[in-house]
Amino acid sequence: MNETARQLLARIEAIDTAAAENRMRAESYRHMADELKDARGQATSPDGVVTVVAGAGGSITSITFSERARETAPSALSADVMGAIAEAQAIAARMQADVVRRGLGDTELLDRVLDSDEQLFGAARPSAAATAPLPVQAPPPGAPGRRPARPVEDEHVEEFVLRKEGPG
Repeated sequence: MNETARQLLARIEAIDTAAAENRMRAESYRHMADELKDARGQATSPDGVVTVVAGAGGSITSITFSERARETAPSALSADVMGAIAEAQAIAARMQADVVRRGLGDTELLDRVLDSDEQLFGAARPSAAATAPLPVQAPPPGAPGRRPARPVEDEHVEEFVLRKEGPG
């Protein structure tokens, strides 16, 4: 085999290697995109009255009230809901940040997001080796509320009225 043929063969092998690496990278990105879509955060108010689940992008997928919600003052219930929403969204965001870190490594933008969460919620950063979902934590008292990025329109909303049971 002459030198020109060896060079061509080496180039073909390099192209084949690069193509295989690109296929593996594309599969890794698809897997990462699926994990990002599936990220969920769940938080329960400190008194256990409200549990919120937030999906990818901070969208609220469910809010559940315990039976004790009927006995809770509206202002306290409102604070519980807002705190649980904020914490569930923060947990979902941290889970997504962990997926990005595992997929792409540390980045400056990821560090800024994690710094912001740490300041707002006192949330610990996920470790670089973490692969399991982060534990659900109750929000600290007086945690600031955060609204979803886009409004959620309900198809059907029922009125929920808190009343004392008994005479009167």
